[in-house]
Amino acid sequence: MIGVAIVGTGFGQKVHIPAFQAHHNTKIVAVYHRDIHQAKTIAETHNIPDASDNLGEILALPDVEAVSISTPPFLHYEMAKQVLQAGKHLLLEKPVTLNVNEAKELYQLAKNQGVIATVDFEFRFVPQWQFFAQLLAGNYVGNIRLIKIDWLGSSRADVSRPWNWYSSQEKGGGVLGALGSHAFDYINWLFGAVGKLNAHLMTAIPERINPATGELQLVDSDDTCLLSLELVNGTPVQVCISAVIHAPRTHWIEVYGDKGTLVLGSKNQKDYIHGFQVWSSQPGEPLKEIAIPQQFLFPQYYHDGRICALLRVVDEWVKGITNHEQTTPALQAGVYSQLLMDLCHQSHDTGNWVNVPSLAEFLNDEKI
Repeated sequence: MIGVAIVGTGFGQKVHIPAFQAHHNTKIVAVYHRDIHQAKTIAETHNIPDASDNLGEILALPDVEAVSISTPPFLHYEMAKQVLQAGKHLLLEKPVTLNVNEAKELYQLAKNQGVIATVDFEFRFVPQWQFFAQLLAGNYVGNIRLIKIDWLGSSRADVSRPWNWYSSQEKGGGVLGALGSHAFDYINWLFGAVGKLNAHLMTAIPERINPATGELQLVDSDDTCLLSLELVNGTPVQVCISAVIHAPRTHWIEVYGDKGTLVLGSKNQKDYIHGFQVWSSQPGEPLKEIAIPQQFLFPQYYHDGRICALLRVVDEWVKGITNHEQTTPALQAGVYSQLLMDLCHQSHDTGNWVNVPSLAEFLNDEKI
C-alpha cells in the first residue's frame, strides 16, 4: 500500500479522499489544512491517522510516500516544490502553477528527483472520451477540416456569488485556468499540438461582494474566453469557454472531416464527468448516437463522476510509482497547458496572434 498525504481539503474532501480510500493500493496516512483544528476534524471524520497545519511535518512522516495537492492554484508552486524536494511522488491539480516558468521548474525538479509526478487531467479517463479518442485515431472522420469546442456553464453566473480567489487573476482565478487548462490538454491529446493562437478574455461580472468587508471588490479574472487556434498540421480550432452562461449544452466538441462528423457532448449541468454521449454522421446524414463499448465503462459507479475519473488517474499514478515508470498525463502535460494559457494572456494583451513553440523546444530552451 502506498501511503498518501492529502493537501487541499475542499475538492480534496469531496473527491480526492473518497478516491484514494476506494483504491486498492493506496492508504491515506495524513491530511494537511492551514487550520490545525480543521485538519484534526477532517482526519477524525475520515479515519486518517495524522493531521497537521505544517506541510514540512507531513512530508517528514515515514509513511508518506506520495502527496496529492488540490489547493487553490496560487499555492501549487511552493507546495509542489516542497513535496518534490522531499523526494515524494506528486499528484497535482490543474492549473499546475501561476505561470509556465514555475511549471517548467517543477517538471525539471521532478525529473531530477526521479519521482512520478502527474496531473489530474481527468477527461482522458472518461469512458465516452476514451471511445471518442479511439474513433478519431481510427480516422473515423477522415481529414479533419474544423474542430469546434463549446464549454458553457453557470457556476459563476449568479452576481451575488461572493468574491474569492477565483475572482483574482494574480491568485490563478478565472475560467481559462479552471476549464481552459483541461481544454488545452485534451486538444493536444485528441488532435495534436497547437501552432499558433489568438485569445480574447472577458469579465462579464466585474465586481463581487467581498464577504470579509461587505463591500464590492474588483474582479480582474476572466469568466469568458474566445479562443482561435491553428494546430501544427493546419487544422482550425474554435473554442468558447464561459462560466456565466445558462446553456442547455454544457460541454460540446464537434469534429468535422471529409468522411463525416463526430460529436461528443453533455447536457449534465450538475456533473461535468457523467452524462456524455457520442454521435456520428456521414455527409448529408443526420447525427446518430453511438453506444459506448463495455471495455471503456467505469468499473464502479459513484454518484459524483469526478471520483470515477480520478480513480483512473490514481490507478495510472500508482502503477507508475510501483513500476518506477512515468505515467500519462505526466507533469509535462501540465507545463504544456500552462504554456498555452500564458500565451493566451499574451495574445489578449497585445491583440495579436501568437506562435506556440513545441513542448520539446520549450523544455530545452530558456524562459519565455
